[in-house]
Amino acid sequence: MLKGLGGLGDMAKMMKSAQDLQSKMAEMQEELNTIMVVGESGAGLVKATATAKGELKGLDIDPSIFNGDDKEVVEDLILAAIKDAQSKAAERSQEEMGRLTESMGLPKDIKLPF
Repeated sequence: MLKGLGGLGDMAKMMKSAQDLQSKMAEMQEELNTIMVVGESGAGLVKATATAKGELKGLDIDPSIFNGDDKEVVEDLILAAIKDAQSKAAERSQEEMGRLTESMGLPKDIKLPF
């Protein structure tokens, strides 16, 4: 703390920490765009690839599941793979944010942004 300024020294330190956190959060948001996760359904017959932010980037469907009579099954498998990828993306995003907050001395399970 700076002498003669009361709590202003602590306030300046706190503001600097907040700025550091904001900067690191922005970097983390960009990084989440490059981290890929893969969701699967039908024992891997359908795979959906998404960023850790949940943006769908690709869909891989094994041709063996295409049969005119199984249209609803194929649609369900596609939706299940996409939902799995989105769930994994949310988990990965939380993991990365937890690492960021821990590195800054904050509780891992703190919800950011406030």
